[in-house]
Amino acid sequence: MGKTSFMRADASLAVYREGQGLPVVFQHGLGADEAQVAQNVPTSADIHRLTLECRGHGASSLGSARPFSIHMFAEDVLAAATEYGFDRFVVGGISMGAAIALHLAHHHPGRVAGLVLVRPAWIFEASPDNLEPGRAVAALIRSHPVAEARERFIASEIGRRIASEAPDNFSSLLGYFERPDAFDFASVLGDIAADGPGVSKADTAAIKVPTLVIGNEQDAIHPLSCALTLAETVPGARYIEVTAKTADKARHFAEIQGAITDFLASSSIRSPFRS
Repeated sequence: MGKTSFMRADASLAVYREGQGLPVVFQHGLGADEAQVAQNVPTSADIHRLTLECRGHGASSLGSARPFSIHMFAEDVLAAATEYGFDRFVVGGISMGAAIALHLAHHHPGRVAGLVLVRPAWIFEASPDNLEPGRAVAALIRSHPVAEARERFIASEIGRRIASEAPDNFSSLLGYFERPDAFDFASVLGDIAADGPGVSKADTAAIKVPTLVIGNEQDAIHPLSCALTLAETVPGARYIEVTAKTADKARHFAEIQGAITDFLASSSIRSPFRS
């Protein structure tokens, strides 16, 4: 258990595993890493969790393939799951991780036994309006020195709006300017924010595994409408609304962990894994 390296043809990717029990593959959001997953996923839920840090995230290299895409990241995750013996598993994620999970649930249904979508930022279309701030940050970093790019973003209409509407989102966006690899990561940020999960509304409505969708208000990057739409589209999905991080960060994570714990303990999730 712990951290290991997983080699793809063109990239070295960091894999984290912990616990024993129900196989769960859980992915971080755009710009985040294993630490974000650890904040959201309970450690006492009798699960064996695998998290792959996507290309350019955490301890994983960028690799040589371009452009970056949710499909690329999902295929990396599936390859890691196979490498570590996760033949059939519950798949989940936060934001970008939720898009990866949705992609896997549709494109590899034989591998997925359950689905957890936390604060989804995508529904069915690529390049959604709510991810325009990420695309704007990427464009500024590519075209200006990082310090100047940051000041331009803060002064922009998008920056002022996000700062007013969703301070937690604004703080996360400013974090992109503070990364030591800000220029290189801008390619990841811009490509992913312009991409989509590659799953249509009809595809989503055909998903047949138990599904949990978690959303919250006061979030401009992950609008509550995204979570509600997905919960209404996946047949029988369970929907939970949690406290926004902006309002109470500790309560936010506690409520997400509680919702995931209850979902993973349900008979609909556990029964396929009982011999």
